[in-house]
Amino acid sequence: MATLKEKLARGDFVVTAEITPPLSASADVLLARAEPLKGLADAVNVTDAPSAKATMASQASAAILAANGIEPVLQFTCRDRNRIALAGDLLGAAAQGIQNLLILHGDDPKGGDMPDAKPVYELDSRGLMTLARDMGEKGTLPSGREIKPAPDFFIACADAPMDPADDWEPKGLAGKIDAGAQFAQTQFCYDLGIAERYFARLREHGITDRIKFIVGIGPLLSAKQARFMDENLFGVTVPAHILDRLDKADDQKAEGRAICVELIKGLKEIDGVSGVHIMAPMQSATAIAETIEMTGLK
Repeated sequence: MATLKEKLARGDFVVTAEITPPLSASADVLLARAEPLKGLADAVNVTDAPSAKATMASQASAAILAANGIEPVLQFTCRDRNRIALAGDLLGAAAQGIQNLLILHGDDPKGGDMPDAKPVYELDSRGLMTLARDMGEKGTLPSGREIKPAPDFFIACADAPMDPADDWEPKGLAGKIDAGAQFAQTQFCYDLGIAERYFARLREHGITDRIKFIVGIGPLLSAKQARFMDENLFGVTVPAHILDRLDKADDQKAEGRAICVELIKGLKEIDGVSGVHIMAPMQSATAIAETIEMTGLK
């Protein structure tokens, strides 16, 4: 079976999904959470203590998924470890069959459920991407010590589609690519107009020739949730016409899922979009699986 990296390389339109590992010491609990996505999602992200709240470790969760036939994307933050621990965890992930990494800064512990926890942030996200890249391509640690055999990572960065100003240039993305990013998974994008203008600008600067983009999307539960996301989530815009549709719907959950399917089909037509990353806050993986099935992509 082709990997996520191979599918993107050959031009497939991919579908990735996201789950949060449980606060549990049971692999069975994790697998039950992910099982609806098996055979539907091309890969499944496992988050790394999102909102700075402890869960089953993302690396262990990704290894469990990999061992059970679900290709993982390991979300890997800079927040909790120094470079010694980061390098060791990267090697451990590779040894357990994990290739895909989404490198993130990580949420501030002050906003989590253990606010006295000390953040590390010895490396920023670009520094961690470069570490992972060099461990694979050079086969060494920064100290020069040789890694035998070297890992083979497929490295992702985060991105957020936005309406570009006339003078905007994608310098931040270019820097992430230079640091080692090979694909990007983005924040939620519910505005096709913004997506079209954003990717047009990226094409102008040659960015879409250098990196693959998997655009974030998800089924909305209600107009209330959509408004919260629009007002509170960085980089997220939910257009007025979508809010109006949800307000008028007799079944807002069903309407939210229909909107998501329509947007996925629209995103598929945008040059530079290589797939969608489906997230479903406050919903189970079953909601993601049902949304994927409705698209007819799988």
